[in-house]
Amino acid sequence: MPNLTLSDQQVIELVKQLPPESKRVVLLALAKESESKRESRMEYAEKQLHNLCAERGLNWDTMSEDEHESFIDDLVHEDRRCA
Repeated sequence: MPNLTLSDQQVIELVKQLPPESKRVVLLALAKESESKRESRMEYAEKQLHNLCAERGLNWDTMSEDEHESFIDDLVHEDRRCA
């Protein structure tokens, strides 16, 4: 099967020409792909949080939800020292 090189706008215009049910199929396929990538990003983020905690002598798995929130809040606010 030959490969076509299309711009984003060309793809959008082609999808707009599809009948409603075909547009729905395209949307669901994109959403499914996005969901699988989201799970991968979440796993990566969780691993990074575990590593950051370990560097600070903390254990993410034994921390409470409040401690999680406080830790992340400290990470987000660079003007404060992390616990």
